[in-house]
Amino acid sequence: MLLDHTNAVNDYAGLITESPVTRPSFDNRKPAFLEFFAGSGLVAHALRTHFRAVWANDISEKKAKVYKENHQGKQFLLGSISDVKGRELPEAMLSWASFPCQDLSLAGTMAGIHAKRSGLVWEWLRVMDEMVIKPPVLVAENVTGLVSVDNGNHYRLLHKALVQRGYRVGALRLDAVRWLPQSRPRIFVVAVQSSVKVPQNLIASEPNWAHSSALQSVAKGLESWIWWNLPEPKSRKENLADIIEWDAECDPPEIATRNLSMVPEAHFVKLRQDGFVVAPGYKRIRNKKQVLELRFDGIAGCLRTPKGGSSRQFLVLKKNGELKTRLLTIRETARLMGAPESFELPGSYNDGYMAMGDAVAAPVARHLAKYLLSPLVLAVQKL
Repeated sequence: MLLDHTNAVNDYAGLITESPVTRPSFDNRKPAFLEFFAGSGLVAHALRTHFRAVWANDISEKKAKVYKENHQGKQFLLGSISDVKGRELPEAMLSWASFPCQDLSLAGTMAGIHAKRSGLVWEWLRVMDEMVIKPPVLVAENVTGLVSVDNGNHYRLLHKALVQRGYRVGALRLDAVRWLPQSRPRIFVVAVQSSVKVPQNLIASEPNWAHSSALQSVAKGLESWIWWNLPEPKSRKENLADIIEWDAECDPPEIATRNLSMVPEAHFVKLRQDGFVVAPGYKRIRNKKQVLELRFDGIAGCLRTPKGGSSRQFLVLKKNGELKTRLLTIRETARLMGAPESFELPGSYNDGYMAMGDAVAAPVARHLAKYLLSPLVLAVQKL
């Protein structure tokens, strides 16, 4: 059973505000971090320059296999977060939770932050409440629906819960397309304990490039809100054509013909143009007819979990003057998430696609760690 959010706020708010904050101990090693809903481990990979993963948890056996393959020797607890006991966790400076997005996604049920899957964020907070020494820095990552669904009320609930636990909070909208040829906007909620003296260069006086109009709207009137100041990344250099495995096997002619017959005529005109190389797309139902909708901006659509034919991303390529079709390869999905070529993806095609489609783009997490999370932890250590 999920912890009731309202009761949790009432039970713990006074305890946190009335008691002095105890800092986690630290040594000469990198600061420790805990990762909830860890999935395939791209966050742990991205943060390793600045943080040391000391504990991770996920309920998926297949994702756990990917995590363990790439982070050998790390402590990984396979099982439901509902069974995690905060008092049993190691001390850490940072706690990261990429909690389930299905109930906040436009592609999901939009049932909200109290629903069965996205509602597991309250279990994360319950675990934080149980820890003897609370991590001074928290990150919660999710889809943009967190701040847009129901006029932002789901985010406001999460924000209020963090504030009542003694944190100052801000959120950023970071799109992987600034680093990688994939459109993948996500919300990163960053919280720091109120007693921490945050360096002024980390705080902006007003919204900036990382604050969408939805974020600016949801922030109005919120207590203990921070406009985090994150430097803009350099312009992306790679396009989709740069990460394609051009030697990968394409569909047989009869399947390619069928796929191409689904391409709208307006898109087909672009396929015939000189200079066309590759276009990604998803199958959709339009006017009760299945179509293969393509994009021609050199960017892949947002990767998804492969739970249906329409969830897998197709490619239309021009090879030796002929139009070919096929699905993205697993290595291409890994490249679109910023995973290194050495990143292992054991299991079936669907297993690998799931591992990447449900992950956090590595360069985004790395940028956040370098320019915000690591400086915040340094500020904690100066107390």
